[in-house]
Amino acid sequence: MTDTTATLKVLVYSDDVNTRQQVILALGRRPHPDLPELEYVEVATEPVVIQQMDSGEIALAILDGETVPAGGMGIAKQLKDEIFRCPPILVLTGRPEDAWLATWSRAEAAIPQPIDPIQLAEAVVALLRSRIPATS
Repeated sequence: MTDTTATLKVLVYSDDVNTRQQVILALGRRPHPDLPELEYVEVATEPVVIQQMDSGEIALAILDGETVPAGGMGIAKQLKDEIFRCPPILVLTGRPEDAWLATWSRAEAAIPQPIDPIQLAEAVVALLRSRIPATS
């Protein structure tokens, strides 16, 4: 049984407020009944991503690979190189063919845009489950 009283902080990074809102609307407050509610941290700039990730409070980061000037894939690689036990990262790619770039960035998952809410929710649930210890 999972502690459902806590919330999980999910960082959503994009320079486009519409992209951030699409992610948040697609996932909702609780993408799966076995997981705690999600609390979103919306971020539009690279320095704030680094600051939030350094806080140790983020359970998952969703980074827009198309953000300018600092794309989500480059930030993902930097985070994986610099943060010990970095939380899982999901990268939003511009097209399905860009998934190989997400592999280079060391992101655990990649979802192409436009966002498919079911595909996004499945990937997020899998990544968050990997962070929560199972108890029986």
